[in-house]
Amino acid sequence: MPRTWSELLGDAEGPEETAEQRAGFFGSLRDSLGKSRRALTGELAAAAFDPGSDEDWERLEEALIQGDVGVRATAELVRRLEARNELGDLGSALAEEIADMLGEPGTLNLPSSPSVILVVGVNGTGKTTTIGKLAQKLREHGRTVLLGAADTWRAAAEEQLEIWADRAEADFVGAAQGADPAAVAYDTVEAARARGKDVAIVDTAGRLHTQSNLMEELAKVRRVIEGRLEGAPHETLLVVDATTGQNGLQQARLFGETARVTGVALTKLDGSAKGGIAVAIAYELGLPVKLIGVGEGLDDLRPFDPHDFARALVSG
Repeated sequence: MPRTWSELLGDAEGPEETAEQRAGFFGSLRDSLGKSRRALTGELAAAAFDPGSDEDWERLEEALIQGDVGVRATAELVRRLEARNELGDLGSALAEEIADMLGEPGTLNLPSSPSVILVVGVNGTGKTTTIGKLAQKLREHGRTVLLGAADTWRAAAEEQLEIWADRAEADFVGAAQGADPAAVAYDTVEAARARGKDVAIVDTAGRLHTQSNLMEELAKVRRVIEGRLEGAPHETLLVVDATTGQNGLQQARLFGETARVTGVALTKLDGSAKGGIAVAIAYELGLPVKLIGVGEGLDDLRPFDPHDFARALVSG
């Protein structure tokens, strides 16, 4: 069954989800990964897979690469499947190996009050919306939250985040457009400490991973947070748009180097045929996917479950 928010947050106790709700969440995930599943398995479903056929293994490799699993992860998947004494059902075997490569389910590291989450990514990935939904879920699980608008470049970015703060009943720290993002991050941490908040989430401006000056600005934001609170930021989440496919892998690689990313939120899976990118990011970079977005609703931001994801990606 899908992971719960209590499991993601490491709560011994928390709002319970019914079996019906959890089954519904898996159904949403399965539906959202429909395009990715068809891209990955459509060609293979047309004929029985023969483990003794080099042509069938080549078709499997092509299908995995087409599904944006990536060249290195594809090679490893094929190696593992070939090493099995009994392949049995290809879909089940593939789902098992993908789940194993995705790694153990991650948790959000929120060890102290305040704990600081820094959220980074390129333009248009859904960072601010993800932050808003995460803030609401944290509140539902008993955390007090403060949101900081360190995206001081995009027009209306501050207003958008403030709307989410109101919805989540979270405190808010903003600044004038063009203000120093590092100063806003500093003020956010200071306000969270002064007001006794459990979690501070810092939004940052979208930037291309190829823009070295903006990536250095991001590194400065991180240094300021580190200098203000020991151990912070406790989480650095990279928001990746699943529709970007292998470009998302390059984003994860470069943001990981600059911002020291601790986990990935993979958004827009409901509109993508490239869900295999989760496997590439986890296997090639060792970065855990912690959150997935499968729609516009509040409950469409979910904790990532490797086994459910692999099953939905391969066999539905």
